[in-house]
Parts: sequence; structure tokens; C-alpha cells
Amino acid sequence: MTDDVRTIEAPAVRTETDSLGTVDIPADAYWGAHTARALENFPISGRPISIHPRLIDALVIVKQAAARANREIGVLPADKAELIERACREIRDGRFHDQFVVDVIQGGAGTSTNMNANEVVANVALELAGRPLGDYAFLNPIDDVNRSQSTNDVYPTAAKIAIAMALSDFLVEHTALRDSFAEKGHEFHDVLKVGRTQLQDAVPMTLGQEFHGFATTLGEDEDRIRDVLPLLREINLGATAIGTGITADPRYPSTVRKHLSELLGEEYETARDLVEATSDTGVFMQMSGVLKRAAIKLSKICNDLRLLSSGPQAGFGEIVLPPRQAGSSIMPGKVNPVIPEVVNQIAFAVVGHDVSVTMAAEAGQLQLNAFEPLILHSILTNVSWLMAGCRTLRVNCVDGIQANIARLDSMVRTSVGVVTALTPYIGYAAASALAKAALLTGRSVADLVVEAGLMTRDRVEYLTSPARLSGMDAGTGPVPVVGSEGVAQALLSPTEADSI
Repeated sequence: MTDDVRTIEAPAVRTETDSLGTVDIPADAYWGAHTARALENFPISGRPISIHPRLIDALVIVKQAAARANREIGVLPADKAELIERACREIRDGRFHDQFVVDVIQGGAGTSTNMNANEVVANVALELAGRPLGDYAFLNPIDDVNRSQSTNDVYPTAAKIAIAMALSDFLVEHTALRDSFAEKGHEFHDVLKVGRTQLQDAVPMTLGQEFHGFATTLGEDEDRIRDVLPLLREINLGATAIGTGITADPRYPSTVRKHLSELLGEEYETARDLVEATSDTGVFMQMSGVLKRAAIKLSKICNDLRLLSSGPQAGFGEIVLPPRQAGSSIMPGKVNPVIPEVVNQIAFAVVGHDVSVTMAAEAGQLQLNAFEPLILHSILTNVSWLMAGCRTLRVNCVDGIQANIARLDSMVRTSVGVVTALTPYIGYAAASALAKAALLTGRSVADLVVEAGLMTRDRVEYLTSPARLSGMDAGTGPVPVVGSEGVAQALLSPTEADSI
């Protein structure tokens, strides 16, 4: 009887060398030794940089622009530049994103991200040339792909490009949500309701005005985001390590800026002071603040949607949100406002990330901020989550909102706030007496006004029409002198009148 001996083959590896020694790399990996070190050192969030596709796009666009610039000024052979460009195009087409594996949270000011990009671009280029992965004597990640560059000008430039790209994606969803609210504003344009201030009944308005207000406030946030976008187009490429441009040809900054602008289809500008630009993170704080503003205002809208839809029997019950899922494991039939709730939570996270951005920006020292990985991850996460929140809020909530017409009409007819529309015609004292009389008797203001002989029925109905109450048809007339005592005596019993 012979033993059944099975041989387990060790996974194929290749060996690479860096300044610290040799490293074994999976044979089929497009990353190399520097990335391997980062994988060992930063097992932090469990989320690789590839969760931000726009960052990968931005990194390879910078590498592509650098290759073009280095070829033009004569510091990189044309054949190597062409291979690097081809590799960058392959990656921008969506291939090899899974090779960008370093953790989003990392020490080293983004060096691991830059090195990951250099190695992937180099190995893709080697494969295109028919060479084995890791054949860096033929094309080198640092000497060729990273030529004329440093992490300290590549990373912040790629960060700005990635944020600008992500914001363009976000604005599409944000604008679609704004349009959805605007459409509801049109749909509900003549639906009267009671407005509220400090959660107390105020004066009438239309549901359309309320939803149109939501649309307007979202549009203002889009304007603020667009105000900041031009600031992202100031770059420090050519600054290299600290802004002095060491190791880069003097012609490189203007040349790489030109090629970057061509690749992106927008004009980018080289910062006037590269030393300052290399250490400054002001634009990231400003962008984070604008996103926080948008998130908080969106969250406030969701608070309103939850209040307006509360009930269905013991709450406001003014609008009906689309039922999306069962709301309780114990209460049959309960449906919760889960879509606004998830957007609220996105907003809370955005605020937390903004604090992280603020602290990371403050912690920068001397010629470099070492904490830009956290800054970039926080902002890109905020943009991504807000974009998803806008989409689900529009598709799964706003588009399907219905007005509870019967309840709204009942509340307006019995609301003493209607009397405010009559004060320009009967005076404040008489209007106040009417409001108190309506509260005491539970009768409508219109009936009480007619009974007091202050106006005809037709006149009251005109002045309390949707157009007048909502301010769309404005105008006042002479105010007669009508005392509150006269109104009270005409409408109430002596006991009720004494209470006014």
C-alpha cells in the first residue's frame, strides 16, 4: 500500500528589490515592491484606493500628461513615452483598477498611492511591449513613469482632478433631484396648506410653494459648488518635493500643464508660488465646507418630509411618501420614511468627515501636509454618498410623493391663520378677536366674518382664495376701524366674550 502524497504548489511569485531589500510579489500582480510594503504597513480600513474610481482616472491622467511633457522636452525617449501613454489609456478605459490595492488611509502623504500608480502603469506598459512583469530594466516605475515628478506634486494634483470629476458626477444627480422637487412644486401649485413657524400654525401657503422652496435651496448649493470648482484647477505639477522644482527641467511645469489641460478639456493653471501650493490645503477645506452646507440643507429638507408625512393618523399627514418597505417587525402595517432617514445619516457622516478634513489640514507642518490621504478619502466619500443619497431620494421618494388633499383642505378651513389675510381690511384688533373666537367655538373664520357683518361671503372667499392666501395675488385696501369688543359681542356669548 502506498501513501497518497499530494504536492501543494506554492503560488508563483516574482522577486523585486527596493531600497529596503527584496520582496516577493505575486507573479501576476501589476503592482510591485513599494505597493507590497504599503500592504504590510497599512492594513487600516480594508478599503483600497480603487473604491474611488475617479482617483484612479486622475492619477493616470497625471502620468499620461507627464509622459507627454517629458517626451516633448526631451528627457524621456519617445518609445517609452508612447508605452506609458498606451498603458494610461488602458487603465482609463476601466482595466486594471483592481490592481490599485493600497489602503485609502496611509502614512507618507500619499507616497504609497503614487508608487502603486507608477508600478501598475509600468507593468501594464511592459505587458503591452511583450515584456515580463517586473522587467524594470526595460521600463522603470520611478525613472520613467515618475520622471520629473514627486508624490508631493502628483498627489495633490490628482486629488483636485478626482474631486472635480466626482463633483461633476454629483451635480448631475443633485440637479435631477432639484428638478424633481420643482416638478412637485408645479404639481402642487394650487394646493393650500397651513404654513408653520417654530412648529406652530402660521399663515396659509401652497404645498407647491413649499416644494418650490426645496428646489430653490438645492439650486443655491449647486451655485456654491460651481464657485469652488475653478479653485481646483490651480495645480503644483513641477513643484516636485517641496516646491523648488528639483529634478525637473525648468520647461516641465508649463509643458505638463499644457498637456494636462488638453487631456482634461479644461484650462489648468500652475500656481504662482509652488512652495506655498505644495503645503496649502485651503481649497480642500473650502470644498469640504461647501459639501457640508449642501448635506445639511438636504438633511433639513428630509426632516421636513418626515414631519409632513408623519402619521398616518396621529401626525401631520399632509403628504404621503411612497411605501418602500415594511417598517416594523412587531407592528403590522407600519411604514417608515426610510429614504429621508438614510439621507439624514449621510449628512451626519458628511459633517464628521468635514471635521476630519479640518483637523488634517490644520496638522500639516512646514513644506508638506502629510495627511492628504485622509482629506481626499473624506471628500471623495462625501461626494459619493451624497450622490447616492440624491439618487435614492429622487427615485424612491420625491418622484412618488402625493398630497393628502382632503386633510390639507380641512386644516386650512379650520385654521385661524387665515384671518391674517384679512387684517389689511378689518384691522389687527378685529382680526385678533376673530382668531380667538374661532379657537373658542371651533367654527371657520369665514363664517364668523360674515356673521359679524364685516364682509360679504363673496369678498371673504376671494380674500381667502389660494392665489390671495399664498401671496400670488397681492393687494390691500383701506382698513376700517373695527374694535375687538364689537366683534366679540356680535359673535360670542357674554361669558365667551369676556375671555377675549
